[in-house]
Amino acid sequence: MPSRPFDADCIFCKIVSGTIPSACVYEDADVYAFLDINPISRGHALVVPRGHYPTLLDLPAGEGEALLSALRRVAGALMAECGCGGFNCISNNFGVAGQVVPHFHWHIVPRVDGDGLSAWPGGKYKDNAGMGQLAKSIKERAAFDCGGSI
Repeated sequence: MPSRPFDADCIFCKIVSGTIPSACVYEDADVYAFLDINPISRGHALVVPRGHYPTLLDLPAGEGEALLSALRRVAGALMAECGCGGFNCISNNFGVAGQVVPHFHWHIVPRVDGDGLSAWPGGKYKDNAGMGQLAKSIKERAAFDCGGSI
């Protein structure tokens, strides 16, 4: 197994290593998933890479495929076990976005009709020209080519 970064002060690294107990729901060589200790809903789980990568921007490309595969498997199992009609996958990156533990992770939050959780707040651009200019600037900054535009 390849050597992965580890942070001895990180609570998720401690959970993955078994130093701190957890309610594990899935694990493989690359990923560890466990029930959240402060769940938003019944079955709320966290899916984390075994290596310590603070945010999505730090996650090596090769780790993403295993993480996404585990995310799908855990979400399907949660839907079947919890009897929910859907789920949210949420990943907060950096403190301003609400990330509390600086170890990249996904929350899977099972949802049922009438659960009281609020919907995505949404918003609008003033006009299509403003949205188009922002998209153009992002593409230029990152040297992306995605064809058509508004």
